[in-house]
Amino acid sequence: MLIMFLLPVMLLLLSGGSARVVENFKNECDKFFLDRIPPTVLPGPQYRQICQTLVNKPYYATLYDTNNKIPVYSAYKFTGSLKCKRRSTWDIEPQLEDDDNYDYYDDNNNAGPNMESEGQRDLIKQASNADYLNSGFHRGHLAPVSQANLQRCAYATFTLTNAAPQYPSFNRGQWRVTECFMAETVKAYCNDKTAYFVTGVVPGSVKLNNRVNVPSHFWSAFCCKSNNQLISVAVWGINSNKNLTPSQTTVRDLETILGEQYGDPYFYLFGNNCRNSQHVSLIVKKSLKCCRE
Repeated sequence: MLIMFLLPVMLLLLSGGSARVVENFKNECDKFFLDRIPPTVLPGPQYRQICQTLVNKPYYATLYDTNNKIPVYSAYKFTGSLKCKRRSTWDIEPQLEDDDNYDYYDDNNNAGPNMESEGQRDLIKQASNADYLNSGFHRGHLAPVSQANLQRCAYATFTLTNAAPQYPSFNRGQWRVTECFMAETVKAYCNDKTAYFVTGVVPGSVKLNNRVNVPSHFWSAFCCKSNNQLISVAVWGINSNKNLTPSQTTVRDLETILGEQYGDPYFYLFGNNCRNSQHVSLIVKKSLKCCRE
């Protein structure tokens, strides 16, 4: 009897999950943001807000650009990492293709809330697995597997709405190492080893398969409470096959850069809360296991 009960649950976990296109992050998945204040949501119909959910539980939030077919950013709460298994398949978000007539509060619309395999769909507003096939680029996670603290959370990151084309040497090399160092820095500085992350990209001038924008840069920042003050870390890396070490900067300076790139002078990652936080340097330990794998 127990086996009969567990089997459908296991199949549900492995089949993907759900991702809900929402009208407003603040009303749907604001628990992933420091003090429940979302990062800047850019104006324009091409930007869609997604609560990335698996088995009816949201794990992170994504602002997606349907013109460039890459995310602007994914935001998540880091509470520790576990060496999770990776999925071999990537899902897509069916609601993005059906959102012209989409009722945010009607779960009976044509495209349901579930993250699904793309099958034979003709995708117009998002990247497909075929775009990456034999392209020479990786599907670069924004909310990364390496910082997931549950296996379900790791599986939930395998949606193309959470990925952008990334050079393999950068993905496997300095960016992976930087993710490792950021997690180690959270453990050293932040209360309860908990921090709020926003990780994103800047669109570049090259397109994959004449459809999907190849970012010029990947960036990431976290803000957390450390005793009675806020501290933060921000990094900015060039997406290239040269595998260059990402530069460290401040949240304020990173927001200025992103504001210039997106034409919004009020581009905030954590509201106003972390603009004047104490910036700390990454803890760099070459001996960390995640840096040697």
